[in-house]
Parts: sequence; C-alpha cells; structure tokens
Amino acid sequence: MAKLVQAPLMAVDAIVVNYNAGESLQACVQSLFDSTIKPEVKVLDNASSDGSAENLRNLYGSFPGLQVLMNPENIGFARAVNSVAKDSTADFLLVINPDCILSQNALELMVGALNEDPEAALAAPAVYNTRGRLEKAAFRHFPNPWNSLLTISGLSRLGRWVPAFEGVAIDASKLPASNTRAEAVSGACMLIRRSAMQQLGFLDEAYGLHCEDLDLMYRLSEAGWFSVLVPSASAVHEQGVSSRSRPVWVLRQKHLGMARFFEKFQAPQHSFPVRWLVHGGIWLHFLVKLPIVLLRK
Repeated sequence: MAKLVQAPLMAVDAIVVNYNAGESLQACVQSLFDSTIKPEVKVLDNASSDGSAENLRNLYGSFPGLQVLMNPENIGFARAVNSVAKDSTADFLLVINPDCILSQNALELMVGALNEDPEAALAAPAVYNTRGRLEKAAFRHFPNPWNSLLTISGLSRLGRWVPAFEGVAIDASKLPASNTRAEAVSGACMLIRRSAMQQLGFLDEAYGLHCEDLDLMYRLSEAGWFSVLVPSASAVHEQGVSSRSRPVWVLRQKHLGMARFFEKFQAPQHSFPVRWLVHGGIWLHFLVKLPIVLLRK
C-alpha cells in the first residue's frame, strides 16, 4: 500500500479551472482525493452553464480540503489560476485540467522529483489519452519556426531516425524510464514550485486559452529553472471536454496563443519576411483546421 504523505514541507494546492466539464470534473477531483498526497483542492468555475460545479458541491458538500469558487463570468484560464496561486501559501501548486485523472501515486512522485532536484521548478507526469497513447504534448521541445514547419508538414515523422527532422513533439519511443529534464511537458497536469511561479509573476493573462503553459516553461528556463518529466507518474487526459461547447472560439484562441508565444520570445531573432511567413503559417493552419472543427459540431 502506498504511503500517505502529509508533511508540511510538501503542502500542495491543487487548482482546477472548470468550464462545462460535466462529469469529468467529478472524476478529476476524486482522483485528487484518492492521491497518496492529499492536496487542498480548489475548483474555480468560470461561469459554466452545465451545472458541473453545482453537482460537485452537492456530491461532496462541505468535504474538508475542497473549495468550489464560482466566478460570475468567464475570466479566462490564466487569470483564474493566478487568482488562487497569488493567495496560496503552499509549497507546490498543481494546475490540472478538469478532464484529467491523476494516478494514485503520481502527485507523490512529482513532489519527490522536485524535492530531489532543487533546480527544477516544474514537474509533469506522462500524460496519456483515453486510448492509452502518450500525448504529443507530454514530452516536447519549445516550438520554433523550423520544428513547427516539420510538424505541420508531416516531415517530423522522420525525426524518429533523423534528429534534425524532429518536430515539436518527441517521439513516444524515446520516453525515458527515469525522471528527465525536458524543454516542455504537458500543461494539462503540472506541479509548480510556488516560489518560482511567484518569482516570474505567475501565468501571463494575455493568453486567452492555450500556450500559457509553454510561456511559463519558457520563462522558467530563461530564469535558470528546469522542467522535469516524471514518467513513473501518469495521468489520463480526455482532451477537449471543455471546448466542445465552443470549438471555433477555442481553435482561434489556440492560434492566437501560438502567435503571441512566437512574438514574445522568438520574433526578435528573425527577419521581417520570416516573421510574416510564421504568422501566415499559423493562420493558414487555422483555416485548414476550421472546416474539420465545424464538421465535428
């Protein structure tokens, strides 16, 4: 039986930002209650219309260690996370999507990884989809014009054999057996040192949705911190639960996030024609994806 850890130096606040996640929210919160480390769970509901936050309250009532906070309007993901993170006194902040289920010992393993590596500020589990496949975002490089082009064109498939053709995602066959420093990991479930997050000024609220996790990891790396993939920890991510009610808006926010990330960190290194091509590529990709999203509605 896994050991229960409740040491004060391992205090964790789990932050779950909910928007119409339905029954997935309950499964996420239950996985946190079942964890071998018991975090304080703080659910922030961004004006959901599906009753998921109310159902959670009815199910758990005044369950100790759970707060359900209702925002009268959707204030965005980053702003919602920051509203809790800025008031937290915990050592670590677990930012987890409401459609993500954490394995029982995953949080303990991630806390252990950060305690073992004082230069690591962020840890993430191996995140799998509901079919048991490692998600591409779980182990990846920071996106840049070259590896993004390889990814979009499909040439990144050659990266398994030719490193120069590796795209943004690192092939699942290269998933390490032990804790490994990585440029970027999944933002669906990430454990962050609160002191490091505070040092950086928390999440960038200019991102509407998507890429705020990459932004944080990039700023951590610039400040001398590392992100760590903990492959022995696992989580299952049912992608897109909250986006089903507004898929076009989410698609647009994802591409706006890509554009902001590029302009903020990489554009100054490139000439105007390259910058123009990157932005053109981002919005061409949006137009290609748009009919697919509309057909799924």
